[in-house]
Amino acid sequence: MTSAAGAEAAVASLRGALGAARILVNCAGIASGAKIVGKSGPMPLDDFRRAIEVNLVGTFNLMRLVAADMMGLEPLADGERGVIINTASVAAFEGQVGQASYAASKGGVVSLTLQAAREFAPMGIRVCTIAPGLFETR
Repeated sequence: MTSAAGAEAAVASLRGALGAARILVNCAGIASGAKIVGKSGPMPLDDFRRAIEVNLVGTFNLMRLVAADMMGLEPLADGERGVIINTASVAAFEGQVGQASYAASKGGVVSLTLQAAREFAPMGIRVCTIAPGLFETR
């Protein structure tokens, strides 16, 4: 969810209905499937921008909101307040031709996760990333 206001409204609605979340799973994944420079010329910048916006900015957007709520929760017996699970992709490490925007966005998710894990660990919030290969979804 790339809209700050939309994400804030969604998190507030869920908080009102269920209480603050102890888990967040970010699983955004769109790809334009184009070479940086293909037969018809350079990839449209907006295609690259959209993948970064959805896959990386959307992940960050929800992470910042849900982590803020988690920080206000009472820790569980083991000191944990919550967990954030981000979905990257094998493309973050092994991007193929035609995956520039997708690989860059998922590489950003990997980098964001390490930084966030270090930032949130003292508050009892774990942050991790899974990096699957292809899987079929509807």
